[in-house]
Amino acid sequence: MGDPGEDVNSNLLIHRSTGDTELDAAVFKWLHWDRNPKTRAQIEALLQDGKNKELRDRLCCRMSFGTAGLRAAMGAGFSKINDLTVIQTTQGMYHYLGRCFPDMKQRGLVIGYDTRAQLSSDCSSERLAKLAATVLLSRDVPVYLFSTYVPTPFVPYAVQMLQAVAGIMITASHNRKEDNGYKVYWENGAQINSPHDKEILNSVAQYPEPWADSWSENLVECSPLMKDPLGDITKSYMEDLRMVCFHRELNQKTSLKFVHTSFHGVGHDYVQSAFKVFGFNPPIPVPEQKDPDHNFSTVKCPNPEEGECVLELALRLAEKKGARIVLATDPDADRLAVAELQDTGRWKVFTGNELATLLGWWMFFCWKNSAMKSDVKDVYMLATSVSSTILRAIASREGFQLEETLPGFKWIGNRVKLLLDKGKTVLFAFEESIGFMCGTAVLDKDGVSAAVVVAEMATYLDSLSTNMERQLIHIYETYGYHISKTSYFLCYDPATIQRIFERLRNYNAPKQYPQSCGAYGVLYVRDVTVGYDSSQQDKRCLLPVSRNSQMITFTFQNGCVATLRASGTEPKIKYYAEMCGKPGQSDRPFLEEELKKVIQVLVEEFLEPSKNGLVWRSV
Repeated sequence: MGDPGEDVNSNLLIHRSTGDTELDAAVFKWLHWDRNPKTRAQIEALLQDGKNKELRDRLCCRMSFGTAGLRAAMGAGFSKINDLTVIQTTQGMYHYLGRCFPDMKQRGLVIGYDTRAQLSSDCSSERLAKLAATVLLSRDVPVYLFSTYVPTPFVPYAVQMLQAVAGIMITASHNRKEDNGYKVYWENGAQINSPHDKEILNSVAQYPEPWADSWSENLVECSPLMKDPLGDITKSYMEDLRMVCFHRELNQKTSLKFVHTSFHGVGHDYVQSAFKVFGFNPPIPVPEQKDPDHNFSTVKCPNPEEGECVLELALRLAEKKGARIVLATDPDADRLAVAELQDTGRWKVFTGNELATLLGWWMFFCWKNSAMKSDVKDVYMLATSVSSTILRAIASREGFQLEETLPGFKWIGNRVKLLLDKGKTVLFAFEESIGFMCGTAVLDKDGVSAAVVVAEMATYLDSLSTNMERQLIHIYETYGYHISKTSYFLCYDPATIQRIFERLRNYNAPKQYPQSCGAYGVLYVRDVTVGYDSSQQDKRCLLPVSRNSQMITFTFQNGCVATLRASGTEPKIKYYAEMCGKPGQSDRPFLEEELKKVIQVLVEEFLEPSKNGLVWRSV
């Protein structure tokens, strides 16, 4: 390598070193390879101050692909998101994609980014996207790099439209402001899963040294292989939105008003355009949150899933403007939260499962009343294994198919593509963490399309003098109440998480799961981490084994189903629990109380938060 990595002071620091051979080697590589002055300075300062543990944490392990790609804090180190790790990952992509696609240099890749930034490391999504583009351009690979920030769904959409071999999105979605991420899509427009994720990281490990040309950012400005797909993709995406618009004339006449907040992210312009496509007046934006702000200065956490406490500005604006519906897209606009003002004056903030119940009903209702109908047996919806089972109840009654996948839209997207290739019709897919896919133009969750579909559904219901909450109750009364509760604990120690789940696998004896939890007997146990399912005759899990993630599901004798899972994107242990009633049963208070009791004992006996130092969810 050239001069930028050869700093005399750095070499002096290295030779005074730590006494740890592995760490010294990692420090040397970092200071030899990194050309970002701010991240180099961070490592030099830690070395000078003798902070060996932090140096090890930063330099002696690497990020791995979780449920939504690579995701970590921005800053110096091989375990974090920064210039060097993005270059290394993209070089790994180049090596692996080259083996998979002999025509890669004809088809190229798509790259997009959100609005995240960190001044202390000179690390922004835009800069990282341009470095990823530089890596590929330096090896004569065409790059479709969006000229400005875009919603995450635009990247998988563009991959399919442009017939690229893959796509990269630089985003950490709804994570805290310190984080960023690297999400990868395959040629089919779905997020990568195994073996692609592992093979990319293997290539990174095999070829870790950055090429000199990987730092030549001027290539983005001057290479003839660089193209900006923004105009064409935006136009095409908006045209395809019409496929999920069924009541444009009604939309044009509605008196309903909508407020939209983009949570300081990318969503404002695109949601405004989507509303225009559907014939609506534009939604009222929350002025303080309309424009990008990498500090997310008006919210404690940039995650609309947290509910009313983070929707405060939007709700107050809606009251002021006479709007009854609030729509909130997360910072990269792939997820959607919704609140509705009730006649009592209170706001109903829908959970992800409740909103999916409404959207699933709506997409099937519109399909039934559309001209282009296929056999109902060839119609599909999908949900993740930790989401509500309400769509299964609807499917059983109505005759369509419901498929279950592991958590994460990477599983949904790939399964949807296979179904489409078999000639099936896929109407809707969701995960409980407010991720929705309406139609199949994008094989990933999409907050922009979901926002305008919700607006049309609300408009239709309003024309019948009802609203979304009353319709939700009607759905539950028709197909059975499904009462669910999802929450989480913060846990920053991976060893603690491992210990909690291993205890459940060896509860009263080696390789024995709990047979009860408090007064509640356990009927079945499913552990996708090891591939075990006691409900199956051969005890083998029907879902794919997922050894890199912790997830155990308990089915109790009282009908409650509860899952404990370690998050793939954040330091959290999540729990998901649901009580299901039969159609016609209206004893909702009983189901709610029973669910509350199960969760209480589940948390205390299985997670032991006090003993394990778990921190309750708070915003």
